[in-house]
Amino acid sequence: MQTKETSAPAAPAASRGQRYSKSHLIGLAILVFMAGAIFGIYGNRFLARTGLVTQASLTSAEQFREIRSILQSSFNGDLDPQKQEEGALKGYVSSLGDPYTTFLSAEEAKELSDDLRGELSGIGIEVGIKNNLLTVIAPIDDTPAAKAGLKSGDVIARIDDKDASELTLDEAVKQIRGQAGTEVKLIVVSQSAAPREVKIIRERIQVSSVKTEIKNGDVGYIRLRRFGDDTDAAIQAAAADFASKGITKIVLDLRDNPGGYLDSAVTVSSEFVSRGTIVEERGKHIDSKKLMATPGGKLTNAKVVILINGGSASASEIVAGAVKDNNRATLVGEKTYGKGSVQEVKNLGSGAQLKVTVAGWYTPNGVNISKEGIKPDVAVELTNEDANAGRDPQLDKALEIVRQ
Repeated sequence: MQTKETSAPAAPAASRGQRYSKSHLIGLAILVFMAGAIFGIYGNRFLARTGLVTQASLTSAEQFREIRSILQSSFNGDLDPQKQEEGALKGYVSSLGDPYTTFLSAEEAKELSDDLRGELSGIGIEVGIKNNLLTVIAPIDDTPAAKAGLKSGDVIARIDDKDASELTLDEAVKQIRGQAGTEVKLIVVSQSAAPREVKIIRERIQVSSVKTEIKNGDVGYIRLRRFGDDTDAAIQAAAADFASKGITKIVLDLRDNPGGYLDSAVTVSSEFVSRGTIVEERGKHIDSKKLMATPGGKLTNAKVVILINGGSASASEIVAGAVKDNNRATLVGEKTYGKGSVQEVKNLGSGAQLKVTVAGWYTPNGVNISKEGIKPDVAVELTNEDANAGRDPQLDKALEIVRQ
């Protein structure tokens, strides 16, 4: 979840939840490619370095050496030792079958860090793999992607001259990202509409994770795009500002928010929940534990409505579930994405990282986020026709409810 964003703030992906006390990442995650065969090129060297040598792997190591020898003598091309070793690591981790447990090269680890700081160059979308298709999770406000009309749920069929179905998520993101000022051409499919070509000029994009405004003079509106480096300070400042102005009605918009840092999910929830459980962590190798609300929230007595949709994932789902289960909010919109696992990031040296799924998350009432997602109290659909006409029936309903 941590999805991946192809522009500055992403995510973020992030994803995401990644403050992991600076080690737990719960957002839509980066999917990596299988490169098992290349693993053999560095057989014994890799196994020795990682301490994975077993009786069974010794036989495999012989095959690895054989493959390396064949490639060195027969492959009609150049061998890149660094790429081959990274491929071996990716293949080994990918064999677990968990798309959120991934090996990140130094370059990929930096991109993830940039995602959460909001410092990337691209077109401004978060993308993920859904139903085996490269799917737009969320366009970021006021970015080239949003201005070009890309919407949550759009499928990207081609990126320039490449078939997106043949690319991993990482590969697709790298294709879409690029130097500011250059063009990327996408073939996009929106629901049942015919495929269309969209040409977008990449930009350097800096987007804050929190946007606020006062609607109709008495409703505080908070748009939370991701749970990143700036979220804690920004949400606390927004809450304090609304409280100082006597705002007692709040709409928290978590639509198309792919997730981010776990700590930030607790911080955001604590602005609305004065006490009690925010989320419960359950894992095979850890003791179950509950993360509790932090006292001192400025909006714990405000009336709250939270907007969610299919692009709300991970940390967004934790917040929605926590505030709802503590009887502090009404949820409006559509069922969330359903990404309720947490990743711990381990530094491996030379800038590389291993992101490992270590636990699953449950709301205070025991809802398994990954299996069930978070369902709205009031279901309201936002159609393409609504978006094209500039209508937002979900926000309209939220404003109606918060004023009741």
